[in-house]
Amino acid sequence: MKPSPIKPTIDFERDGVQHGFLRLPYSRDDSAWGAIMIPVTVVKNGHGPTALLTGANHGDEYEGPVALAKLAHTLRAEEVRGRVIIVPFLNYPAFRAASRTSPIDKGNLNRTFPGKPDGTVTEKIADYVERHLVPLADYVLDIHAGGKTLDFVPFAAVHILPDKGQQERCEAAMRAFGAPYSMKMLEIDSVGMLDTAVEEAGKVFVTTELGGGGSSSAASVAIAERGVRNFLVHADILKGEVAPQPSIMLDMPDDDCFVTSLHDGLLEMCVDLGREVAAGEVIARIYDTTRTGVVPVEYRAKRAGILASRHFPGLVQRGDTLAVVAVVVKD
Repeated sequence: MKPSPIKPTIDFERDGVQHGFLRLPYSRDDSAWGAIMIPVTVVKNGHGPTALLTGANHGDEYEGPVALAKLAHTLRAEEVRGRVIIVPFLNYPAFRAASRTSPIDKGNLNRTFPGKPDGTVTEKIADYVERHLVPLADYVLDIHAGGKTLDFVPFAAVHILPDKGQQERCEAAMRAFGAPYSMKMLEIDSVGMLDTAVEEAGKVFVTTELGGGGSSSAASVAIAERGVRNFLVHADILKGEVAPQPSIMLDMPDDDCFVTSLHDGLLEMCVDLGREVAAGEVIARIYDTTRTGVVPVEYRAKRAGILASRHFPGLVQRGDTLAVVAVVVKD
């Protein structure tokens, strides 16, 4: 395997607080010998576990960038036992463009792992994360939200893993995060995800969906900030006690959780996020936008549960996910 072209301007093994960059050479029209400078902070104090905290894996999701930028500014070395690696804007080109994917190569970072050291810009970022950052970490938290096209009830999530001991460790970290909801998440397609790369490396991995609509709120940022602190306390990197928070456990047992649009048109959501729905209940209608007087198409829940996610913009395309109905797991 070729070496990564990305070079850090900080020393991951040095104690103290370091603010620097992951420098990715990128020759372009406006800078022949230029580089993409991805901000990174490392806070280290002696020996102990390492947590890798990432935001903006997708560039239009903001709870992670806000919470992690604040943490990078405030976290002191004397508070830490071990090491915290903070990358608030992981897909930096996408983040700067306020888009899900990179404007340079249209790469979706969270579908690009393991990446390539001699590939596109997005592939180079994925390769560096997988080969150089993930091996340093014992715990990985990747903070997501719905971006411009989805909205979610705020949840932390894990996946069903073949190693049940590893899954239990991930679930314990998810519960410690303390989001209002906790999800055993089913992915439509997990190929190329950071999630999969970290889980296959045997690490503790937690992801989130903390809102959406291409922005953040005071409430969603507060959930992220509290969750990050709880995650680091749980990892035994920060002192203190995990701040207990009530969390409703959700499950996505199969594909019946997803409601997919078969039409283009104007979306009417008939159920709000977090509301209970019955199997067969109308949860959305789509109206023909090419003419009036046409009966809208109704979309119904395939199972009972709560509405955990919805399409965000008012217009939909064939193939869009309209809604996700998750099942409440009773204790």
